[in-house]
Amino acid sequence: MSMAVMERRNTKMARKVLSISSKRQITIPQKFYQTLGFGDEAECIMRGDELIIRPVKTIAGGEFAEQILSELIQEGFSGETLLAEFKKRQAQIRPAAEMMMAKAEDIATGKAEYETYENVFGSKD
Repeated sequence: MSMAVMERRNTKMARKVLSISSKRQITIPQKFYQTLGFGDEAECIMRGDELIIRPVKTIAGGEFAEQILSELIQEGFSGETLLAEFKKRQAQIRPAAEMMMAKAEDIATGKAEYETYENVFGSKD
C-alpha cells in the first residue's frame, strides 16, 4: 500500500491504509514504528470515531534514575546486584505514580477525603 502525506489543522500527517487480518490484527508500518519509538507495547485509545494506536509512554523513566542509583550505591550495591535492584526499584515507580493519580482523581471528584495544610504540617504558629 502506498503512503500519503497530508496536512490537517496545520499538522503534517502521514497516512497509510492497513489490512486487518481475520484475527483483527494489523501491522504497524516500519517507518511509523521507528519514527514514533514503539517498543514491546502500544496503547489503543478510542476517541469518538477514531482509533489511536501509540507507543506506551512510561511515567517513570530517567526522572528518578539518578536518585535511585545514588541511594543504591549508598546502600552498598554494586555490579550485577546493583543493576538488578535498580530495575526492581525503577519498576515500582509507575505503579506508585498511578496510585497517586487515582487518589488525586478520587479527591477531585469527592470520592475521597483530602488533607489540609494544617493536617499535614500543623498550624502556621
